[in-house]
Order: sequence, then C-alpha cells, then structure tokens
Amino acid sequence: MDAQLKRGVLDVCVLAAIKNEDSYGYKIIKDLKPILELSESTLYTILKRLEDSHMLITRTAEYEGRLRKYYRITSTGRQRIEDFKNEWKEIMEIYSFIERGEQV
Repeated sequence: MDAQLKRGVLDVCVLAAIKNEDSYGYKIIKDLKPILELSESTLYTILKRLEDSHMLITRTAEYEGRLRKYYRITSTGRQRIEDFKNEWKEIMEIYSFIERGEQV
C-alpha cells in the first residue's frame, strides 16, 4: 500500500477509536487490534501528528498512582473522519474501475 495512503488510513483509524470517548495509548492499541496491528512507537507518532494537526487534544490524569495521558477527538478530527469517508467512496469507484478493466 502506498505510504501516504496507509498513513491517512492509520490516522483515521486512531481518530475513530477515540471518537466516542477519551482514551489512552494502551487502550487504543487494544481497541484497534481486531482490525490492525499497531506498535506503540507507531501509535505515539500518529497521536503526536494528530495533536499537532489539532485533530485531538490531550489531558493528563492520575490512574493507580501514575500519570496517564488521555486523548480526545476535536471537531477538526471528527471532520477528518467525515472527509475520509467521502474520499473512500472515490477510492472504491477507482477500485471498481480497475477490477472491471473497463471505463466507467
């Protein structure tokens, strides 16, 4: 898969994993495990990129005596999910064209 396309898909998967409730790194990895394998280093790179793009915000809270960083999706992040859904429709049309081997 093209690196840029894969990067965009992974970003949206992470956003989707936190769209309904705040979450933290280990839980995000666990929630995504049924659909994809994601290493901690890859996840934290994605989270940093999404935070820098204002698609999520963070807060720190104590949990069992340790500090845990929680992530919350922003309206920009929610819009990215919607944009991705529309882009994916276009990708599927291209895929269908390629599969058929004929013009639309």
